[in-house]
Amino acid sequence: MNRPVAATMLRCKREDNALRLRRCGGVQSLSGSPRRPGGVKLFVPLTLVGLMLGLLFGPARSDSAWYPVEVDVWEPPFNAERRRRTASYVALDKAARPWRICVSIPHLKDAYWNAVNFGLIDEARRLGVGMHLYAAGGYGNLETQRQQIVECMDRSADGLILSAISADGVNDLVAHYADQGKPVVDLINGLSSPRITARAAADFWDMGNRAAAHIRTLHAADAKVVRVAWFPGPHGAAWVAAGDAGFREGAKDSVITVVTSARGDTGRMTQGKLIENALATVPELDYIAGTAVTAEAAVPILRKRGLTDRVGVLAYYYGPGVHRGISRGQIVAAPTDRQAILARIAVDQIVRVLEGRPFLEHVAPKVIVIDRSNIRGFDTASTLPPRGFRPIFSVNEW
Repeated sequence: MNRPVAATMLRCKREDNALRLRRCGGVQSLSGSPRRPGGVKLFVPLTLVGLMLGLLFGPARSDSAWYPVEVDVWEPPFNAERRRRTASYVALDKAARPWRICVSIPHLKDAYWNAVNFGLIDEARRLGVGMHLYAAGGYGNLETQRQQIVECMDRSADGLILSAISADGVNDLVAHYADQGKPVVDLINGLSSPRITARAAADFWDMGNRAAAHIRTLHAADAKVVRVAWFPGPHGAAWVAAGDAGFREGAKDSVITVVTSARGDTGRMTQGKLIENALATVPELDYIAGTAVTAEAAVPILRKRGLTDRVGVLAYYYGPGVHRGISRGQIVAAPTDRQAILARIAVDQIVRVLEGRPFLEHVAPKVIVIDRSNIRGFDTASTLPPRGFRPIFSVNEW
């Protein structure tokens, strides 16, 4: 992205209170009439607007480039037994009106959520709907997320897309908006509320299970115990509990032994401390496995200790750092839930609900595992934000 050019034409929409992001030199808002911070409108020729969008979103591509996509459809919706069928997902061409959609996500501290941010904003732009996005600043900030949801929905929003910090920590708000007839789409993290309208989320049980299965495959002919340090993520998040259960099930009755495990926020500093502690207390590890941030943090730590050739690294979800690590042979493999596509599906779902169109209640792209054998053919746009992408917090403002 040519950030200086784009930044002079775009207004810094809002500060992310939790992260204290004051990026008026970056890109935070997209609207038809960009404004200066003082509120004065900038009247920009249409050709220049087109240039700005090109700078933001990279080379031009077809609006339908991301679909059709092969997906799993849960039948019945939200079932915990992972009963699914395969289908082809085709999104709407355009929304019938500029619906006002709120989005709440846990944070923007890693590239996984940057990819979600991009998918949400780009799909809202493509469909022609308004969107305001809030990031709570981390998995310890449940009260911040609750306040942000209320703040956004009080702006006469039509619906909510929610990636919850806690599986049950916002259920009262979900019920409140459901009672008002406003749809709530559960995106990625998992909500325990029976009042959600739809869900765009892979089962992180699959993600953890596929990571363990990859280790099993690599050591199928071995009799020696494979010692793994396992870091599934923060306490209280539904996706972490699911990923942990899936990994441990995948390791059962195999040579894999989880010799140490710890949970913590997905900030790089936190994950780095967990890794350092494991290396200091557990001798002869064979693998460090965990979140994408865990894997990214492990690479330089192992290099500094001279353990790169001794200890393998796996992630159980995907991001740019994981992608680079696999390409360079520093990370063995990682499954992906293709979170940018999940974000797009969530926007399509909520628009379909608002317009009374048919929609799939629980759907996700099929989980795939990426390693050095297939990385060259991997569609990175499904999972990674465009190079140079900076967080954007609104589009088609209302």
